[in-house]
Amino acid sequence: MKDLDLNKNSICSAMPDKEQLDELSQQVSQFILPDKRIYFIGIGGISMCGLAEFSQSRGVTVSGSDANGNARTDYLEKIGIQVFSGHDKNNIISFNPDLVVYSGAVFADNAELAEAKARGILSVERAVFLGAINRLFKTVVNVAGTNGKSSVAAMCALIMIESALDPTVHLGAELLEFKTTIRIGSSDLFLSEACEFRRGFLNYRSSTAAILNIVHDHIDCYPTPEDMISAFADFVVLQPDNCQLLLPTFDDNIMKMLELVQARRQGGLADLRLIWFGHKKELIPDNLASLKTLSNSSPAGTEPDYSWDEADFSSGFPAFSIYKRGRLYRRIQLRVPGVFNIQNALAAVSLADLHGSCPESAERVLAEFSGAEGRFTYTGKFNGARVYADYAHHPSAVRVTVEAARKIPAKKLWICFQPLTHSRVRGLFDEFVDALKDVRPIMMSEIYNDRERDKSISSKDICDRINELGGEALFFPTNEDLEAHLRTIIEPGDVLLIMGVDLRNTADKLTGRTDHMKKPDN
Repeated sequence: MKDLDLNKNSICSAMPDKEQLDELSQQVSQFILPDKRIYFIGIGGISMCGLAEFSQSRGVTVSGSDANGNARTDYLEKIGIQVFSGHDKNNIISFNPDLVVYSGAVFADNAELAEAKARGILSVERAVFLGAINRLFKTVVNVAGTNGKSSVAAMCALIMIESALDPTVHLGAELLEFKTTIRIGSSDLFLSEACEFRRGFLNYRSSTAAILNIVHDHIDCYPTPEDMISAFADFVVLQPDNCQLLLPTFDDNIMKMLELVQARRQGGLADLRLIWFGHKKELIPDNLASLKTLSNSSPAGTEPDYSWDEADFSSGFPAFSIYKRGRLYRRIQLRVPGVFNIQNALAAVSLADLHGSCPESAERVLAEFSGAEGRFTYTGKFNGARVYADYAHHPSAVRVTVEAARKIPAKKLWICFQPLTHSRVRGLFDEFVDALKDVRPIMMSEIYNDRERDKSISSKDICDRINELGGEALFFPTNEDLEAHLRTIIEPGDVLLIMGVDLRNTADKLTGRTDHMKKPDN
């Protein structure tokens, strides 16, 4: 079967054919067997590394390549997976795979991908392969949303594990407790992130799906906010009957999405169970009644099924109470900052509770949870200053991460940022300026981009605009230039926040952290 193109750039695009998607996933799942050979192009990527390890755990003979070696490729080689350096068609010829899986960063003219297709080898994008894995489990929990997927999935996984549910878990970030991005369990429960990039999550099928938020992102895939809302609606439309759908009360785009689902899904929302989470005073939307979902959801105008209240930030990290249908569930203390992490924790607890976890497990896990790698990760100290690293790449994520950092006691707060992809900066330029203009100074390095060829915009353009508006922005052409500057200004008692997919490595260089899977000293 021909690989389906899910990268639709218009809300008018036809709904992808569910039968075709399911047939492709079923076909791919036939290769996740002991007598098969799978080759991963871009095997050193966060998600790809975990998928390769999962395949090996199923008895598949696995190999792959990456343009640049890293700690993940080193790890894969240690567990017996052959990794080629660079992309060469001869790698495909010598390994002779039954299936090729490629990452979203691989261009269509990649030598290995071209060779595989020339030989008639089925070649699918990472999301298609993950969708096939979905079909291997009886119970599947998928965590979707623009922001927070990795944190929520990681929190939920640890609560489930603490509750002896023993799930298999796939994350988009490394986790200290897993030593990698995958965790192989013995039960028939699978927990995974469901990323919206290039509409990849349309391949996934869920027993329970969470949509944490819908914020306009991935401008190369979704030119308008309506395009993104439409894609999330398609994700819900494609889920099986009786799927539990966990939704936030605090995101107006959720109701817009549900209206599209009602119009597009056969039977509307009647065969889905809607479950809501949010602040105790953020009631289930009143206009929900018009969508005729009351038989499968708590009544409109009432408090969420899972809610939080009574937050205390006196320590710099939130303590708060979780309620389940109005009754106290547990008092929670977090080690990660910000209101957004209260929301993340609430979503994680909700998902875990829906699958049989216990309140005591949630309390214990969240009291110790220090974050998935790159999600407000404490990396150690430099010159007496505490250093944190975060993946924040969207203006909304940047804004709440900065707000969270400001709650941490500090002599001086220093903030650095590196944008991810030129298309995102081009499409959300004003939003980035607005999110950063009040940071004094904001220090920025050049845009990180490993999947686009149009580089006609720069971080310097953001800095110039902030300075025109009276802000204080400093541009550094390279991460090394920014690191050198930081070494001259950081003093004892300061807090340093470094945001960016590649710039985060500067935090490790400053603090001397060499092992991401080891907790830094306080």
